[in-house]
Amino acid sequence: MKLLVRNLARTITEQEIRELFSAHGTVTECTLVLDKETGTSKGFGFVEMPDPKEAKMAKARLNDARISKNKIRVKFAPES
Repeated sequence: MKLLVRNLARTITEQEIRELFSAHGTVTECTLVLDKETGTSKGFGFVEMPDPKEAKMAKARLNDARISKNKIRVKFAPES
């Protein structure tokens, strides 16, 4: 399942997001969306977790969690 993670600190790295979600299950992919011109974070990213139970648990536990002074929002990404 693909999760959309919003309101991330602009200084957070993909590795930090991966570690945060890995505490709740297997993460197969983690992508931080970067500004094409500056290369800095746009404040959101995607996490792919193959096990739906683990993804739901991560969403429940991390949505509205305070990470690096920001209250992040986690929801299921729309299927493309």
